[in-house]
This record gives sequence, structure tokens and C-alpha cells, in this order.
Amino acid sequence: MSRPSVNNRKRLLIQLAVFSGGLLGLIVFRLGYWQLVRSEWLQMKAADQWTREVTVEAERGDILDRNGNLLASSASCDAVVLRPSQITDANRVADTLSEILEMERAVVYERAVSKYSERWLKRQITAEQADRILELDLDGVVLVEDKKRYYPLGNFLTQVLGFTSVDGKGLEGIESRFDKYLSGTPGLIAIESDVVGRELPFGADEYVAPVDGNDLILTIDMTIQSFTEKYAEQCLLEQNAKRVIAIAMDPDTADVLAMTVKPDYDNNNPPRSDIAILQELTRNAAISDAYEPGSTFKIATLAAALDSGAVTMDSSFTCVGYRLVDGDKIKCWRFDRPHGTQTLTQAAQNSCNPAFMDMALGMGVQTFYDYLYQFGFGSQSGIELYGEGTGIVTPIKYVRNVDLARIGFGQAIALTPLQLVSAACTAVNGGMRMQPHIVKEIRDSEGNTVVRYEPEALGQVVSPETSALMRQILKDVVENGSGRNAMIEGYTVGGKTGTAQKYDENGKIMHDVHISSFVGFAPAEDPRVVVLLVVDEPNAAVDYGSIVAAPYVKSILEETLLYLNVPRQGGSDETETREVPDVRTMEVEQAEAALSVAGFETLVEGYGGKVVEQMPPPGVLAPKDSVVMVCLEDEDPQSSEDYFVTVPDLAGLTAIEANEKLETEGLLAEFSGPGGVVTGQTPAAGESVPEGSVVVVEIGYPEQTDE
Repeated sequence: MSRPSVNNRKRLLIQLAVFSGGLLGLIVFRLGYWQLVRSEWLQMKAADQWTREVTVEAERGDILDRNGNLLASSASCDAVVLRPSQITDANRVADTLSEILEMERAVVYERAVSKYSERWLKRQITAEQADRILELDLDGVVLVEDKKRYYPLGNFLTQVLGFTSVDGKGLEGIESRFDKYLSGTPGLIAIESDVVGRELPFGADEYVAPVDGNDLILTIDMTIQSFTEKYAEQCLLEQNAKRVIAIAMDPDTADVLAMTVKPDYDNNNPPRSDIAILQELTRNAAISDAYEPGSTFKIATLAAALDSGAVTMDSSFTCVGYRLVDGDKIKCWRFDRPHGTQTLTQAAQNSCNPAFMDMALGMGVQTFYDYLYQFGFGSQSGIELYGEGTGIVTPIKYVRNVDLARIGFGQAIALTPLQLVSAACTAVNGGMRMQPHIVKEIRDSEGNTVVRYEPEALGQVVSPETSALMRQILKDVVENGSGRNAMIEGYTVGGKTGTAQKYDENGKIMHDVHISSFVGFAPAEDPRVVVLLVVDEPNAAVDYGSIVAAPYVKSILEETLLYLNVPRQGGSDETETREVPDVRTMEVEQAEAALSVAGFETLVEGYGGKVVEQMPPPGVLAPKDSVVMVCLEDEDPQSSEDYFVTVPDLAGLTAIEANEKLETEGLLAEFSGPGGVVTGQTPAAGESVPEGSVVVVEIGYPEQTDE
């Protein structure tokens, strides 16, 4: 065999050297690339394998009323987390936890055997569930701190506050509108762990503290809100209405002191399972829904006519029961008994439609529309809530005289309740339109002010002299006109009634269906509060605003004035008010006794033995014999599935009496029939039914028999 020549060996060595050098260069290049260029990425990947991050939720800010009373807060609770790598018996975990947490066993098992290092199983569990899980001491089952939003007063300020998701994100109302301020910034804990996620015994931890959310201070006064809620609910039941809306406002600042829409729901338990019902109940109709206001709108027409000079206090009007406008016959509400010749004040007292047609036509389209826009009709007010409507104002270029005449007495125009109460405030506060607010201040967790919403004047709409005349005329409307049912002994009250028509989906007027309302203010000479109450479709024999709305506004105004320490004329207020005692933390029987001694009646809400909250709060002055609501512990000691009550006998009771008796037993009422007294009920008296059941109550008139 011949040996390679010297030249061939040299060529092989050179090729080997070149190949080895190239390989070495490639290795050095790749090492340099990963160590120098991709080093940061490698470190991150290594950290991901060596550490496990746990999010530390920030404390969501509280929502409080203007006096610091708590309306919404967050409480600590427990959540269940599974660590599959540490679970030694997945079947036992699935069997026990599915029973305790009332979950499907298959769901628990699937998460117990998953390949993830951690799986959330259930959040916001009860204290009893947490105790049972701790007693079992299951491997790989961990309880971690969770947060739950709660509303201590239940169905109170419902649509304004809104609610959050299970993750604490605002979904409706103030909770949604100010979510970025309330939610804060979460922190984290980085824990060194092994490849399967088990914490290393001597590993280092890194902690980044969360930044708690800001607190929100509303313009709402919890006590005035409680009065408004109480009488709006009473109106809903007594007038058998579809819906009731009420707003109380400070006329000088346009701060919303109270806002409610009935029916409502408990924010702690919104009806999430039925989207249609949820959307209907969460919509804040006080700011979103436009309606034809009827005669309450005459406040704006009268103020504009006086201020523009179209009428004076010496003007007179003749009512023959209708007015012909461009060939259209537009009737007065009392067309069968015309008002005849009237002064301006008498026309307001009588709420005479032809007189207000004359005022609108006397101003003309341009002048009247200038005032409408200055009052804020046809545009959003800018209040700190989502979903505000603009109302409906026909563009000026399309307005005919017949339209203008109808607008003058509150037809052919649609407003939101907020727009109307704001305009009423403008008319009686000296003529200055103010920016409505429902949020007063935002504070950080240290109590420092982040944002402050100051009273803001938007423009002088009518002169102070015109406003003074408006206060006097509207005072006469209450004392001598359609608003008599709003008179309060010892106080002067001004206001205006309204009974408006409704339209069906085809735009046709619905007969025997109305929207009744009343807007009132007191004291008339120097108003401290303006209240609007709107009753949608009252099912009453007489559904005028003076009958179905004014009495409830009277009650709200009276209790509010006493709460604000506005003295009655004649000094009788000292003997008619009492200081509300503090019954919080008392047993319910002890609280009832203390309130009775102090001169108050008690309304109990909730379950449990001890009082956790009360309305009105301690220390305020409230009318003697008025109701103090005490709220007990939230959780029912027995579930409704195994807690039964006996249906009471309702025969011969009125609808109100029957409803009160059923509420006392923890039952709900559903009424049917033309009215009168109870003539039948299902289930029958004496039957045992689960608490919370509905009793169908037939209301009618007993047959008369000859004896």
C-alpha cells in the first residue's frame, strides 16, 4: 500500500485546520451572541423557571356620601387555588371540594390534574366553606386572600353606585365611570420555586407593594337619600306604578343630594342570570330616559316669558277651553270647563294650557328656543355618570307655530328628569344655571385630594328679579292651585304638577296611561332643596300629578327640611323632632326598644341578630314617629330552600295592608284585579312555603248579599 505524499498530508492538515477554526469561530460567535446579545432574554427565561409570581390585589377605594358615610367598600374573603404538582390524591380533592363549594366534580378533577402550576378553583367563598377546607388539610389545596365588593345598605342608590365584576372591575354606575380611580394598581410577590412550581425552602422572595385605589366622595346625602328612597318605594307600591324616579338637588350648587329609580335591586346580588332584566334595572332612567314632561315644563315657559318681557305680572289670559293655532284646535286640559279670564298667577295656578300657548307664541320661535338651550334642554348636562341622554328638542328650522304652542305647555318636547330638575333649580335660585354634580371629591388612600368638583356657574338664564317672581308664583300654585297636596305645616313650598301623555311604539297616544309628576322646593323664599318625583304609568283611579306625586314630594321635603334644621314658622319644630339614637351593634330587640323610647318606629331589613347599619344615621334630627330602618347581618342563617313560613290570611285587607303583612313574613306579593280589598290568594292562608315565595293576591269588591 502506498503512503500519502507529503503534499497531500499538508493539504489535509490545512483543510482540518480551516474546518476546526471555522467550527471554533462558530461556537465562539454563538456563545457570544447568547451571552452578550440575548443575555437579558436568557435571564428572563431562567427567572420564569426559578420563580413564581403571585399578584397582590390593590384595595379598591371606598365610595362615601358627602358626610363620610360608607356606601360601597371592599372586604377580605378567601379564594381556593389548586397546585396540581402538590396534589397527592386528585379523587379525594374532587370529591370533597365539589361538595363544599357546590361545583361539578368533573370541573374540580380536571383542574386538580392539569399541567399548570396553579389553577384558580373558586373565588369569594364563604367563611364557613373556608373553615371546612382548612380542616381537611388537603395537599395542593391553598386558600389565598381575595376581595369582595359589598354595599352595606343593599338596594340603596342602586343605579348610581352600580356594581363590579368578581374580579373587582367596575361594570355599572359610579363603579364603572370612576373605575380607573377606584381600582388602584396591583402589586406582586416573586417566589423562588423548583421546576414543578414548588416553593424552595430557603428561596428569596421579592415583594412589590400594591397602590390602593382612591376614595370617591359623592354629593349624595345618605339621610336625604333614605327619605327619597322610602317615599319613592311607597309611591311605587301605593300607586301600583310601572316605575318611579326621584331626584333631590341643592338649587344653589346643582349638587345631587338624592337620586333613585324604583324598582331596583340589591347591588350585592345583581340579577346577572337574566341579561334583559339586568339591563332594565341597571339603566339609570333619571339621567338617560327622555319623556314628555307635561305641565312641570311650564316652569321654564313662564320663566322665559317673564324674563323676555313677553308677559308681565299684569298680563291676563282668556281660556275658552281650547286655542286655534294655524287651524289646529289644541285643547286645554279642562276643555269642558274653561278657565275664563285669568291673571298670570291664576293661569299658573290653574295650569291653563291656552295661557302657556300664548306665552310661547308671544316670545316667538327664536327667543323661546334661545331660553330652551340656555336652560340646558337638548344637550347632556355633563354629570359624572355614563349613559346620560340629551332629550328631544325639534330643530328650530322645523318648528311651526302649532309645535311652538304645544312646547309651551310641555308637549312636543322630551326631557330627562335630570334636565327638568336642573331647569327648576335655575328658575328659583336667582336665575343662574349651575353644572350638575354627583361627585364631590376624589381622595387618595392618605386622604389627600386628587380631584375636586367645585360648583360651576354656566350662565345667567333669567334675571334675579324674574327668579324672585317665579318663587312667588310657584308658591301660590301650591297654596292656591293644583299643588295643594304638597303644603307643609310651618313651611312655605313652591312647585308645579304635571300629568303627561305617553306614546306607544307606533307613536300613537296611549289612552288612560300617563306619566304623573311634581317638582317642589322649600322654603319658597330661599329654597334649600328642589325635589322632582316622576310616576310612570300609575294604576290609580285618579292619576293627576297633584294626587299621585305631590304628597310624596311633600314628605321628602318635610323630612329633609327638618334634617337640615330649617325651623318651622311659629317655632313648633322643637317639639316635633327627635335625635336618632345610635343602635348599631345592638341586638335587634334592644334596638327596637331604644328607638321606641326615643319616639321612632322601626323597619327591619336583613337577617341576623345584631344591627350593622341604620338610616337615618345616629345624631340627626328626624320627625317624631318617623321610621328608622335598621339593617341586620347580611347572611341568612338558613337557606331559603329549607326555611319555610306560613302564609298569612289576607282576606279583607287593602293592597297596602296585604303587602305589609306579607313583607313581615318574608313573602312577596303579586296583585291582580281592579282594586278594593283582598278577595282571594294563592297559596291559601295557612300553607307552608319557602321564604321569599310569591303570593298572588286578588283585589276586588266583595259581592253584596241581601239579608
